[in-house]
Amino acid sequence: MDHGTERDTPPDRRAGDGAATGQGGAGRIPLAVVVVDRDGLVSHWSRGARRLFSLAKEDALGRPAVDLLPVTGALPEGPEEEEPNPYGAYAAYDGLGPGLGASLGGGLSYPAAGRARLAASGNGRVDVLWWAYPLVGPGRERLLVLAADAEGLHTDGAGVFERIAPGFALHTDFPGSADLARRLPEILPSMSVGDSALIVAQVLELGYPILEFSQNDRVPVTPDWGVPRRIERRERRERAARALAAGEPVPEELRDEGEDLEYAAVRERLEFLNEVSSRIGTSLDLSRTIVEVSKAVVPRFTDVAGTYLREQVVAGEGFDEGVPDTTTLWHRVALEHTDEPGRWDDVVPVGEAMPFPAHTPFFQCMTTGEPVLVPRISEETGHAIASQFEKRDIRPLITGRSMLVVPLKARHVVLGFMILLRHPERQVFNDMDRVTGAELAARAGLVLDNARMYTYQENVAETLQDSMLPHIPPRMAGCDIATRYLPGTLLGRIGGDWFDAVKLPGARTAFVVGDVMGHGLNSAAMMGQLRTAVQTMAALDLPPAQLLRNLDDLAQRLGDTYLATCLYAVYDPIASELYLANAGHIPPVLVRAADGRSELLALPTGAPIGVGGVPFEAVRVPVEPGDRLVMCTDGLVEVRGEDIGVGLATLCESAAHPAASMDDACDTIIRSLNTCGGRKDDVALLMARLGGIEPDDVAEWRIAPEPSEVGRARAVVRERLYDWGLPKLVDSAELMVSELVTNAVLHSHARPVALRLVRGDTLLCEVEDDDHELPTLIDARPADEFGRGLRVVSTLARQWGTSRTAAGKSVWFELTLPRQR
Repeated sequence: MDHGTERDTPPDRRAGDGAATGQGGAGRIPLAVVVVDRDGLVSHWSRGARRLFSLAKEDALGRPAVDLLPVTGALPEGPEEEEPNPYGAYAAYDGLGPGLGASLGGGLSYPAAGRARLAASGNGRVDVLWWAYPLVGPGRERLLVLAADAEGLHTDGAGVFERIAPGFALHTDFPGSADLARRLPEILPSMSVGDSALIVAQVLELGYPILEFSQNDRVPVTPDWGVPRRIERRERRERAARALAAGEPVPEELRDEGEDLEYAAVRERLEFLNEVSSRIGTSLDLSRTIVEVSKAVVPRFTDVAGTYLREQVVAGEGFDEGVPDTTTLWHRVALEHTDEPGRWDDVVPVGEAMPFPAHTPFFQCMTTGEPVLVPRISEETGHAIASQFEKRDIRPLITGRSMLVVPLKARHVVLGFMILLRHPERQVFNDMDRVTGAELAARAGLVLDNARMYTYQENVAETLQDSMLPHIPPRMAGCDIATRYLPGTLLGRIGGDWFDAVKLPGARTAFVVGDVMGHGLNSAAMMGQLRTAVQTMAALDLPPAQLLRNLDDLAQRLGDTYLATCLYAVYDPIASELYLANAGHIPPVLVRAADGRSELLALPTGAPIGVGGVPFEAVRVPVEPGDRLVMCTDGLVEVRGEDIGVGLATLCESAAHPAASMDDACDTIIRSLNTCGGRKDDVALLMARLGGIEPDDVAEWRIAPEPSEVGRARAVVRERLYDWGLPKLVDSAELMVSELVTNAVLHSHARPVALRLVRGDTLLCEVEDDDHELPTLIDARPADEFGRGLRVVSTLARQWGTSRTAAGKSVWFELTLPRQR
């Protein structure tokens, strides 16, 4: 390392002195020194950096490092290193591994070295050798970058070399280490003594910067590092490494070297696995976990990583935990690689599902649950693997590469597998890599299983919640409806909040919003029971106060464990009024169409459902066409530590805000009350635009309970339908009205029969009499004189039904209106 880079003395470029021949002192080249902080900004810019990149210190400090060192391309490489180094840590990647951009972006947590072409200010493109040291600790510094002029090594007396590549030398004892420890703080004058010492300690621990000038010689960058001793030590380690790789005993004279290599290999393996473990499993999201696992192994452990999962795992479903077979579908869920962008995309696209034949190493891995190692994919193996990819030749991508297939399993069940490939130029996978890959897959499998189980449980919860919440049509008689449901927490997607809208006789609609106190399955179960009870009692057309009274009695019979609040409102679009009762719920908001003013409706607030013995009172509120009713649960307006009045005021203000649609209006309320972040309670929101029904669309008659009046009923219906321009409905409506009025006349006691037609989204016909016995649909035998009327109505009507009224009963049917041309 040339310490003159921080002074004004000319740089001394003697990189080749003694290096090519392996004798004399270590090489000496001028270095640029750059320090990047945790925000990615340059915190130190040496004079060497100023000369190399033609940028003054004051123009560099505080700027993003990625802007000052933009990588535009990798330098072409010479012949690749042939020396076997199966256990060497942090070998030079030389364009096959991570780049300078990944280091600057914080994507790497281990030291890296390489060659790059930079677009530097004033110099056009600069070809550099670089070393990057990630820094940890309490200081602000995140990365130390050393860079040297690659071209200068060829032109300034360095000689001509077969190869010039940067790298790291670990576990060396060159005398230059003391010089590095003494000199490095001198070239970092902008940093404190403590921070400089921390950087020095980490550089010495992670590896000394070295240059390889040829196939055989490596020299350190710093001066006074003994090259002959380095070469001798390297040769000894190579011999020990070959013995270890071959499974042979290490010779006595190399025993220390072998022990050092074994220790280094084990430590490197544990460091890698610990690092991977810390990087995966940061989320319970299955897709994100898959990406984390793929990125954790590329490029440090492998150059290509393809992840396959069972079809049911991807779908978040349960599956038979038996051994997979040739019919099992596997989804390719991730593909990470260091090849040029797009090279793999068309041949093996992410998202594809496929089975694997029994002759493949993939089938062997997923059925045995053990890693499968293919040291080098031969032409024959490559052809066998490629045969399953129809019309796509995968052989150029895999032939000649080393492959390791590792199972992703948890609790002895194979969830998927990873296909790991190394470039042909990179060292093949060995037995230690097999062990490392198996351990990696075991940890990744457990994380994926946790994410899978969470996804499965979340799907179950969502399905349960969806089954409990009704699917309300956006349009009902005389009104438009929009709803929202938001779970209170990510881990508890089911709760006790609900809403509903129920069709009532007379073109009316009942709106209900309720909230069972508490969360989880028990609250959801209680909510389901109460919601079903409300639907049943609403269909009986009970008055709001009576309905809440009956609901309270039911809650008492179910037990006193849970309480619930409930708001029940009946909208009559013909009478233009709301009929409401409240059981401890927050009041609704009514937005007036005439002036856009919103108000909280002052309703008598009864006790919550389940308290028992408390009376309920209902009130009538007149409304106009276009008014909007907003009903919600307290999770929307209540914030811990704040008065609920603040939330109610915000609700009124946001509800009155103009919106293009009902959905937009609901979204405006949600955003205004900030319920999308930090929400602790469930939210149920129901909004209804009360459109009303015009008087001209309603026709009513009183029919005397005499058989002769049935003909008059048919006549008035026929005439009104022609007046409304609905001649296509005349025959069906006339026939069904005749049947219903005949039945009403037969069963009526004294009061006239009421007949009403309502033209809305459908044609509604209602017939009321004073008999309280509801008719039932029966199968009439050929000889029976009665029982066919309701069968006719059931066959011809779009919908039909019966309900009790205060005076007797009502039978109704609906017909679909013909489309207007």
